[in-house]
Amino acid sequence: MHELAQTLFDSLSALGPEIAVFIISMCPFVELRLAIPIGCIAGLPVWECFLLAIIGNLLPVPAIFYLLRPIFNWFRRRPKLAPIAEKLEKKLLSKSGKVTRYAFWGLMLFVAVPLPGTGAWTGTGIAALLDFKPKNTFLSVCLGVLAAAIVVCGISYGISGILSIFA
Repeated sequence: MHELAQTLFDSLSALGPEIAVFIISMCPFVELRLAIPIGCIAGLPVWECFLLAIIGNLLPVPAIFYLLRPIFNWFRRRPKLAPIAEKLEKKLLSKSGKVTRYAFWGLMLFVAVPLPGTGAWTGTGIAALLDFKPKNTFLSVCLGVLAAAIVVCGISYGISGILSIFA
């Protein structure tokens, strides 16, 4: 993961650390869990890193929610791509237990936990496949991303850094 982070940051650093944090936070799998530590290492103020990472992490959410099913359906109509859609859908639904059981709060907590396999991309994908309402999905994912950003900023910048966001 460290090599991936370094390569990604090196590629984007010419655009500035702010752009790097914003773009990395939009990337699936790493999202703000990688973007915030990179912003911290690059010397960005905690509040700026926090805002850029949250906005970047939330930007793909509507597209994921509204386009995931049509993309999967398009894949299924192509014999070579159908197995990819099946595998991804199965993977997403395998993580949906708590989300299904606790709906809004389950989705929020799923997104909030800054561990591999969780986050806005996966949580929104699960919500789309489970036919959650768009407004509830977006609000739940927003709260989860906010909570994840607070946790990751706390780890990256320390508790005093987190408190400075709200001061």
